[in-house]
Amino acid sequence: MIYIKPVVTHILIITFGVDATRLVSDEEAIRTRRQPFEGFGERFTFHGKKMSDGRSTKLPFENRTQAGQLLGRVLLHYKGRHDVVVLALPRGGVPVAFEVVRAIGASLDLMLVRKLGTPGQEELAMGAIAPGGVQVLNQDIVESLGISEKTIEAVANRERKELERRQRAYRGDRPPPQVQGRCVILVDDGLATGATMRSAIKAIRQQQPARIVVAVPVAPGDTIETLRHEADEVVCLATPEPFLAIGRFYQDFPQTSDEEVKDLLARAWENAYG
Repeated sequence: MIYIKPVVTHILIITFGVDATRLVSDEEAIRTRRQPFEGFGERFTFHGKKMSDGRSTKLPFENRTQAGQLLGRVLLHYKGRHDVVVLALPRGGVPVAFEVVRAIGASLDLMLVRKLGTPGQEELAMGAIAPGGVQVLNQDIVESLGISEKTIEAVANRERKELERRQRAYRGDRPPPQVQGRCVILVDDGLATGATMRSAIKAIRQQQPARIVVAVPVAPGDTIETLRHEADEVVCLATPEPFLAIGRFYQDFPQTSDEEVKDLLARAWENAYG
């Protein structure tokens, strides 16, 4: 499934620093960070983010590990803070988040969220669910495709079972992280509609954190702009146009296995980052 977003008249540039998302004109983008790149036989306009050493992000990313390393470098303003916890959205967000916690010295845990795939187009999210009865729907998709409440509930029930399975598989008897009064950084390997991340934000808000930061390597500009109104800070390395499937912006993008998730969590917990 290829996810395509229309080209917008403004360009979202993510700048370094706290609360630093901003919309700029096309002219300014061309003057500062706009650069084309060739990838997978197609040509994109790439709106990149400057690294702390002055270099720009280049697409495609090699893999999730490299994307996480780059993301960690722009989150260094959180290094050494004992109130920070990084929550990865499994499964693909875990390898990215693992590199982030290595960079900033924070603790790593999971934010279990499940996408509600559109029947017949499962890669297209009509919504998402999270623990605590949280459900977020993409009303544009639901209404345009005429998806019934009965269909939504059937898909949600199936995904709740998968949430429970992953909770048992990944965490075992380990208690969930305490986030009240803490700074929570939510990490995934990329966003399309943003439904899963919105569910994660909503679920975390119920636990009264001091701050919620969304950090991803790549996403559509309009999705990032939407999340900017729901999270306290949004960090995104690249908002290429047109936006295709997340995997198109990685050279190596295999499905992350349960075994890899458990291995990375065990390594992070053993090393006690943070």
